[in-house]
Amino acid sequence: MVNTNTLAQMAEQLDLGSYLYLGKGIAKGGGRNLKSLLANAFEAVLGAVFLDAGYDAAYHYYLNRYRSLPTPAQDENFKGRLQQVAQERFGQTPFYDSEGARVGNQREYTSVVFAGAEPLGTGHGATKQEAEQEAARAALQSLGDSAVAPVTPKVGRTPRPRKRRAPASRASSSAPDQTSAPVAEIVSIVPEPALEPEPPTEPRRSRQFGEPIE
Repeated sequence: MVNTNTLAQMAEQLDLGSYLYLGKGIAKGGGRNLKSLLANAFEAVLGAVFLDAGYDAAYHYYLNRYRSLPTPAQDENFKGRLQQVAQERFGQTPFYDSEGARVGNQREYTSVVFAGAEPLGTGHGATKQEAEQEAARAALQSLGDSAVAPVTPKVGRTPRPRKRRAPASRASSSAPDQTSAPVAEIVSIVPEPALEPEPPTEPRRSRQFGEPIE
């Protein structure tokens, strides 16, 4: 119920795109139809309803808009799903190494997702968020998650070379080449920390009334 696609559909029902105050560049580039902006606009409307009329009014307003959708939107929050899978299997929270590069007149982002020291997947996108979502999707596929539909595999899943690697000219003939060593050997050098469950940052709350659940 709460993801970019669902909120964007609700915004389209209200024609919120035509009310957005945008710069000339993004307006010409189709910003009024951009899902992320539409979703943010609907969240702003919902926040205004909450401030003006209270929680109950905002709660029922959202449910009424959600029930009026012709079909439920597909949740494409691969990052959230990967976090669950990585914590269950490895006891690790995934993190993303993202970089942007200009390709012609556009900017493209590349993201590599890790769980511990091992890369799990690589993704590309026009925004950092899109690249991270694609990286999470690729990681879920490599882990065999059945909830992710298969996509056309991308050529080469190894992460891009790191700039902080030691130059080849300084490596002696007797020293092992760490850049070509298996990941398992590199990981074995660093002792694994004891896995302890992370304490909850805040108590669970009721979805309807917002009260803490004991």
